Amino acid sequence: MTSTGSPRTDTRVLILASLSGGYAGANAVGQLHADYPANTYIFPCLSPCMFPEQFYIDAFHRGIDGILVMYSGSDCPYTGAPEHTAKTINKVYTRMNEEGIDTRRLKLTAICTVCTKPFLKNVNQMHTLLEEIGTVDTEIKGGIKAASGGEA
Repeated sequence: MTSTGSPRTDTRVLILASLSGGYAGANAVGQLHADYPANTYIFPCLSPCMFPEQFYIDAFHRGIDGILVMYSGSDCPYTGAPEHTAKTINKVYTRMNEEGIDTRRLKLTAICTVCTKPFLKNVNQMHTLLEEIGTVDTEIKGGIKAASGGEA
């Protein structure tokens, strides 16, 4: 809900982009001056393995409608990071199901330093999906305000 009480219609996509994979891919897209939806937020990180399950759930409760986890995995500085990230994402899917959140809102994808077409494809596919299924606040039990301590 917006501050006026009406449902939110704009969707928001968060990209967790590893510095050596997804963020480098995003940079390459920028150098091409390629367009993608403005309501896409790129968060650079060393590795997505750093984020616990609760991070994803909290992001949805705070109004992020879709999350793309982009990294190459092979050049991660943490031992076992690709496996750990995959296990975390699988646990998040379970929690999303429990809360009534469509699991298509979260996607783990491999993006490398020169993966401009895959980067754009994943971003555009997520935005197309969100246009179809709407904002996350329509799915979360009790609404977003309830999760943040306000009234639903």
